[in-house]
Amino acid sequence: MAEQLLEQARDIFEGQIDFEGQKLVELLVNVSLSLVGAIAFLVGYFLQDIKLAVYVGLAGTAATFLLTVPPWPMYNKNPVKWLPVAGAAPPANIVIDENMLR
Repeated sequence: MAEQLLEQARDIFEGQIDFEGQKLVELLVNVSLSLVGAIAFLVGYFLQDIKLAVYVGLAGTAATFLLTVPPWPMYNKNPVKWLPVAGAAPPANIVIDENMLR
């Protein structure tokens, strides 16, 4: 039972996303942080409140973090299908710590 829970937790926190998901995350980070920066600047400029501008920037950065860092299922829609191993023989004559592996 504990082993199953540990395996589920490991799958959640391991961060399995595919290449298309990585491209989507990069786009989301760039767009959202640019928007957050512009909004924080405009809020600070028009309200003349640097403290509020910093809080808006921090809140937007935290929202971007929550949107992009966890491995959400939408980032793994195109998993890589690896080719099966075909007739691979184990390597021969490998020496590790002065011991020959066969």
